[in-house]
Amino acid sequence: MTDATTQNPALKEIFNRERLQHFATETAGIEARFDAKAFLRLASDDLDALSIMQRLRRIAESFHQALPGGFEHHLAVFHALAPRIKHGFASIVLPEYVALYGQGHFDASMAALHYFTRFGSSEFAIRHFLQRDFARTLAVMERWSLDDNEHVRRLASEGARPRLPWSFQLKALMEDPGPVADILDNLKADPSLYVRKSVANHLNDITKDNPDWALAKIAGWPRQDAHTAWIAKQALRTLIKRGDRRALDLVGAGGSAHVRVEAFAVTPASLSLGETMRLTARLVSTAAAPQKLIVDYAVHYVKKNGGASAKVFKLKELLLDPSGACDLSISQTIRDFTTRKHHAGHHRVELLVNGQSLAEGGFTLEG
Repeated sequence: MTDATTQNPALKEIFNRERLQHFATETAGIEARFDAKAFLRLASDDLDALSIMQRLRRIAESFHQALPGGFEHHLAVFHALAPRIKHGFASIVLPEYVALYGQGHFDASMAALHYFTRFGSSEFAIRHFLQRDFARTLAVMERWSLDDNEHVRRLASEGARPRLPWSFQLKALMEDPGPVADILDNLKADPSLYVRKSVANHLNDITKDNPDWALAKIAGWPRQDAHTAWIAKQALRTLIKRGDRRALDLVGAGGSAHVRVEAFAVTPASLSLGETMRLTARLVSTAAAPQKLIVDYAVHYVKKNGGASAKVFKLKELLLDPSGACDLSISQTIRDFTTRKHHAGHHRVELLVNGQSLAEGGFTLEG
């Protein structure tokens, strides 16, 4: 799950009235005493005004009020309900319930999150337990990192990310990521891409607060393993975009690029919002040996106050032979996003090769 995903207003319709009816029907089929009418009334109250995460919490709270019995009975009902939901994000309602009402039932809650994560993810819920009882919860997550199920192993990494999108930050791990070292070590060559993506994102989070720690951890791993090498490259992406020489060296692109840039162009010279900018260039090797090149480009977006803020984008990664050449081309539509509003003015564009700026151009965005 990503920031871009959560910022799409239509996604809150994952929890629409039809979904609420599905929850009510399926739960009533499991527990005859379930008050489906009360659940639907509570869960749908002012539904249109609620965000996706507010709807998630409201539904969990409504289950709590409409189900008879106590927490462990509710877990038994949800254990039967989980495979009937058949929608990954919608299933997160069940871990959310555990986060809200399971703090006084640690062992039962851990077992429930271990089970529910197979149907969606318990990544948000486990963080509430980390916040309340860090050492005890992390010990459980270390065991999960060795689990046979890839969803459980992913939870061990994803749930402990310092800066997990859509959730609160784990300040203790932002200050010192050391406690998660064993989890990351256990997963450094995981056969599941689903797990490896989480480990890479986890380490990328760490690079934002503790780059030295992340670099040392990755440097100590045997990167001849293809799975580990993949994690390392993805984990270091933020540092690589910043031109960090240590990160570039770890992925084999630490040396200066011995190339000549030809036919560099940013076109058109001026454009309007919604139109497309195109960058083209040709790299010609001037080296006597093959060289690994990581090619990015930076757009220096004009800010509201007239200043500029650079954002680096991936372009290409290649191995360039002596006297070899490579043609580069990429197009980007200049449009507003929730996270970025464009402003009129000249936008500088740089071509970055192994962290070095080797060519520069730009375009003017008309008002």
